[in-house]
Amino acid sequence: MGDLVHTVQFVFGIFGNAASLFLFLVPMHTFKRIIKNKSTEQFSGIPYVMTLLNCLLTAWYGLPFITSNNILVATINGVGAAIELIYVFIFLLYGPNKQKRKILVIFVLVLIAFATAAVISISFFHGKNRRFFCGMAATIITVVMYASPLSNIRLVIRTKSVEYMPFFLSFAVVVSCTNWFIYGMLGMDLFIGISTCIGLILGVVQLILYFIYRDKKTSTIVDEFQYA
Repeated sequence: MGDLVHTVQFVFGIFGNAASLFLFLVPMHTFKRIIKNKSTEQFSGIPYVMTLLNCLLTAWYGLPFITSNNILVATINGVGAAIELIYVFIFLLYGPNKQKRKILVIFVLVLIAFATAAVISISFFHGKNRRFFCGMAATIITVVMYASPLSNIRLVIRTKSVEYMPFFLSFAVVVSCTNWFIYGMLGMDLFIGISTCIGLILGVVQLILYFIYRDKKTSTIVDEFQYA
């Protein structure tokens, strides 16, 4: 029975890897638009910086000297970190000065936070305590990452337009979180299970908003909204 559960968990881990890679690559269309227009427009860079931190901490959590049998978690999040880093650099290149400063400050804080967490986990914790510390850190940041698109949700409600909340991004969140939630539950990993459950709920909320406002005409935006 244990072997069967492990096999099923591995399968969902593979599906989760594929779904997560799709999730990481979905914004490419947005960034092609940013590069073409040489402007980040009303798109927020904060979710990408928070996703970078999430990928770094989750990849760290998945390494063998932190947790066992979570190499699938480590590999996909390592790839995700590299992709998100590219996205962040694009925001720093094409964002307005106010946004650049905000993103740069958050980016530096992200690197400091990850380095601090990594050093503390190695220097002061061992065994189950190290896993608990890294799991808590990754879970907290994952919840923040999934909550960061709330700024886009507010923008959608205020403009009654889904222009700045792409459907496939929300859909990919739901698919990815579903697979990783099952993976976490099968492996009795509450850190993965809780964070992806919250992500799944927020992803569903975004899809609901998309279907409510998808046929609405884009509102005229003058100076009503601040850059995130």
